[in-house]
Amino acid sequence: MRLPKARTLFLLGFLACAAMMGTALIYFQHVLQLEPCPLCIFQRVVVIALGMVFLVATLHNPSGPGVRVYGALVTLVATTGAGIAGRHVWLQNLPPDQVPDCGPGLDYILEVFPVGEALRMVLHGSGECAQVLWRFLGLTIPGWTLVAFSGFILYGLLILVRGAD
Repeated sequence: MRLPKARTLFLLGFLACAAMMGTALIYFQHVLQLEPCPLCIFQRVVVIALGMVFLVATLHNPSGPGVRVYGALVTLVATTGAGIAGRHVWLQNLPPDQVPDCGPGLDYILEVFPVGEALRMVLHGSGECAQVLWRFLGLTIPGWTLVAFSGFILYGLLILVRGAD
């Protein structure tokens, strides 16, 4: 099976990331009035980073080994996002007595603590990250985000292994 041109593959990835951010910002945050928790914000940052990799690759329009380099970058960034989303899903599935206490807001954490400590605190999660405010087909928002990141990992591996014309 021949894959489409590299530019097309990367443009499709960029459009998927743009759709995810549009859904998060317009539908979840402004229509449903759901405020993102710290782990949600980190997942959004990873989606934006992934979208930027796809956009740069689209504009660069690489050939040969360059396509595989971008495929590896997509896989790496998507794996990071899957790790964060997986942690979030894990927190949401903890028994109520094991859920961490709610912590300070992300703005406060980033202002007061050094970057390394702030990252550790956010990735540890808090009670607000364990709340389930929306479900579709049995999956929460982080669950669907994990599905999307898993798809991006496979997409990146496909580009990495198969390349493109």
